[in-house]
Amino acid sequence: MKKPQGKIIVVTGGTSGIGRHIVGAFSEGNTVVNLARSCVPSDTNIRCDVSVAADVEAAFREIKQRYGRVDILINNAGYGVSGAVELLSDEEVERIFEVNFHGVFRCIKHALPLMQSGGKIVNISSACAIFPLPFRSMYCASKAAVSMLSHSLREEVRPYGIDVTAICPGDIKTEFTKNRVKNFSTNARYGDRIKKADDHISARENKRMSVDYACRKIEKIIAKKKYKPFYLVGKKYKFLYALYRLFPLNVILKATGKMFAPEEKK
Repeated sequence: MKKPQGKIIVVTGGTSGIGRHIVGAFSEGNTVVNLARSCVPSDTNIRCDVSVAADVEAAFREIKQRYGRVDILINNAGYGVSGAVELLSDEEVERIFEVNFHGVFRCIKHALPLMQSGGKIVNISSACAIFPLPFRSMYCASKAAVSMLSHSLREEVRPYGIDVTAICPGDIKTEFTKNRVKNFSTNARYGDRIKKADDHISARENKRMSVDYACRKIEKIIAKKKYKPFYLVGKKYKFLYALYRLFPLNVILKATGKMFAPEEKK
């Protein structure tokens, strides 16, 4: 077993986007272990596809052998799928839940036996867990599942000194949008609405938060001694959440529907 430096922090998907920034931010003075499909194996990189149960089990077995414990688990790995619900394939839906939800569950399952009082679990969810978007249904659903898992788990492990939170970032300028699986399949019901919705969101790219700004906020949250149940990252989304608590859900659904997938003009 290696003598660890500082805290043992496990980050999934630490080779790009938010994950890469998190790894860099906490590496000084700590031992940050990156679990990712695309990483080159090393002392602090373990090749692992979180959608594969055997990979996750092997990764945490290696972490136990190397360090004997986990102090902070940051579940960051994830990806997006867009398209109309009735036209998505079973495989597309299964894949996004395998990564975004089951991957989080698997890492928690294997990390908890290595955690003691003072341990922390941070699940990177999304503002989409709160604000549903048309043609992003499965991404929203998978992230809502992550948030609810976080809230329930928080109460399960709180008596043992383990803290849990869900961080819900809004739109960030990363490669995430570019890498999203886009299903433009359509029929007479939807016409070109699916493609137009994607074009509309893509056109907002310059209005997204910079990755540096978002990650500074996320890293500050992770470093807190005590967590709230969840955090929204992004001023716009904090404002929308305030409205969400004031107005009926139907009003919010109509507003986000028009914002992200404008209806055809009559």
